Amino acid sequence: MASAARITHHVRVLREARGERVVGRKIGFSNTGIWPLYGVDRPMWNYVWDTTLLTGTGTGGRVRLAGFPEPRIEPEIVLHLAAAPEPGMDEVAILACIDRVAHGFEIVHSIYPGWKFTAAQSAAAFGLHGILVLGPWQDIRDDRAVWGRQLADFSVTLRKDGARIEAGHARNVLGGPLRALRYLVDVLAAEPEGAALQPGELVSTGTLTNAHPVTPGEVWSTEFGGLGLDGLQVGFD
Repeated sequence: MASAARITHHVRVLREARGERVVGRKIGFSNTGIWPLYGVDRPMWNYVWDTTLLTGTGTGGRVRLAGFPEPRIEPEIVLHLAAAPEPGMDEVAILACIDRVAHGFEIVHSIYPGWKFTAAQSAAAFGLHGILVLGPWQDIRDDRAVWGRQLADFSVTLRKDGARIEAGHARNVLGGPLRALRYLVDVLAAEPEGAALQPGELVSTGTLTNAHPVTPGEVWSTEFGGLGLDGLQVGFD
């Protein structure tokens, strides 16, 4: 993992040199329930770029899968930072750093055939990040207490072409999206080359279900229970 952190830092330098801009982070494998499926034993993280962020999709958005080896889809909760969280903060303090919440689909991919890798290899390979499809932001500043409760206890249903594929729950991502963010803050503080989170960044907190393979022609969608966010729909070409 230390080598993966150095590679992540080096890749950031290269991408920034060609004009790309960091807009946030993604957490991978925060869903501990799927660790045995992929042979990993810990979460990891990597960057989200202005070139890998697709916004303004709502329903009916479309993504081209060309260039993504063995792509999969992950329904996630995305947090927007108004202030920089610090190591050791509890969930109340972490929540106070957040001003907006959204739902997103992360399209992940693997350069390792059959999705066979170690946690360190997945972290080094861009964190498996392909593209983040981001739904509308919801401002939570006037109702942080309500959102804090909802983010700890909600459900999501993932569908392909209208058929139910899997149900997920907030607790699947290290106990909830806020706890996943706490994990990331602490990990970044322990990594010499891990740049601390900055105000204005987004954090995609990890998949609420398993990561399911996607192919052109499919339409995937979600619906929530107990959370004040609309579901998303995305089609693939």
